Amino acid sequence: MKIAQPYINGEWITSGRESVPVISPYSGETIGEQILATNDDVENALASAFNAKKQIASIPSHQRAQILKKAASLLENEKERFAKLISLELGKPLKNTLDEVSRSIETLELSGEEAKRLLGETLPGDASERGTQAIASTFRVPVGLIAAITPFNAPLNLVCHKVGPAFAAGNSVILKPAPQTALIATELLKLLLEAGFPENAINMVLGGVETGQQIVKDDRVNVISFTGGVVASNNICAIAGMKKVLLELGGNASTIVHEDADLNRAAAMCARTGFSNSGQSCISVQRIYVHQSVVPKFTELLKEEVLKLKIGDPLHPDSDVGCLVDKNAANRVMEWIDESTKMGAELICGGKQHGATVEPTVLLNPSKQSKVVCQEVFGPIVSIIPYETIDEAIKETNDSSFGLQAGLFTNQMDLACKVAHSLEVGGVVINGTSNFRLDHWPYGGIKNSGIGREGPRYAIEDMTETKMIVLQLPVNQ
Repeated sequence: MKIAQPYINGEWITSGRESVPVISPYSGETIGEQILATNDDVENALASAFNAKKQIASIPSHQRAQILKKAASLLENEKERFAKLISLELGKPLKNTLDEVSRSIETLELSGEEAKRLLGETLPGDASERGTQAIASTFRVPVGLIAAITPFNAPLNLVCHKVGPAFAAGNSVILKPAPQTALIATELLKLLLEAGFPENAINMVLGGVETGQQIVKDDRVNVISFTGGVVASNNICAIAGMKKVLLELGGNASTIVHEDADLNRAAAMCARTGFSNSGQSCISVQRIYVHQSVVPKFTELLKEEVLKLKIGDPLHPDSDVGCLVDKNAANRVMEWIDESTKMGAELICGGKQHGATVEPTVLLNPSKQSKVVCQEVFGPIVSIIPYETIDEAIKETNDSSFGLQAGLFTNQMDLACKVAHSLEVGGVVINGTSNFRLDHWPYGGIKNSGIGREGPRYAIEDMTETKMIVLQLPVNQ
């Protein structure tokens, strides 16, 4: 049986603390134990990370790069073991977790590459009359201590997206992973240490909201990098004080299917990306705006594709859909389906619950006021919503408190450009769904979808400061 343990000041905490069982959401079996950090543990972790700042900053860039690339290599060798553990702990299908491990390897490799690209510039002073004899140079320097607070839905890659860039930039890290996926975080930390991470480069504490709040409030933290929900992010902003906050939050992503679209391609991609990880993704397909002239055909095609998805044991290589993170999440999804049908939505398929599993559900024309439209589903539900004009689809997409990503299917370049520039989101995928992300691209949103961008290069920009050094030359005699 595996144990998730806090790691503080170079030591694993093994006993003398409260512990809770780790239960697989699919099987209901106890698969491990999680040891919770005390308030004193969190304080010790903060002190250790703060005291390590200068030591980590002094590690040459090439050494940090080597360590991160070694970690990527080790993870490549452990790919199947890590993927199975995520599936067991989260209920995410193995084909998805194998992909997540591959992406995590890439994220660590990219972070290692970016460690060598902490570039500055030289600025002549003679653009100003007062600066004729001056030259300035800028340098990227680490901010100091990064607090990384991560969610359960991509429990390996999202930790890599915070720890990798933070270390690449020369910062120390205090990590608080999601309570639901502490086992995989523990295994990753062991791997990072094996790769050569200094013992005090990273501290990890395990716990819930109070543990996170203790970290967020602390003045020794320089940057908070958080991925999660709006309620938690508002709490972070309220108590963080004078420190930089990076927020990668949720969405209720729109994908537009215009009348000239390749409907077979659109339906297949919406089915695949709407229900991977049971819809537990910030950019998962949720609202599908379909031109009214093709709604009947698209609905039938989408239903056919969804019914092809195999629901079952997440550890089985053929499973497309496993379960949600727990039964409470599944109960909440079912309540939202019930609300939408009572408000007039047509249930095309799905809508049944089996423990923590909810069958992939397609709704037709739900009310704009229903939760499945105006809030983040974070579950296996997609809704088909007809529209008459592209301006209407743009308006409905933008009529949201979120603005993360959107998708568009069309064969008209001028229309694609119009839509892409009109949508109020952080990213637009043309001839693809909202649910597409490459780990070296800038990823993030606007409005309630967050502040800042992820992707190693872009995260490093927020995890470093610009330092300027000015040289004043003597006046020529």
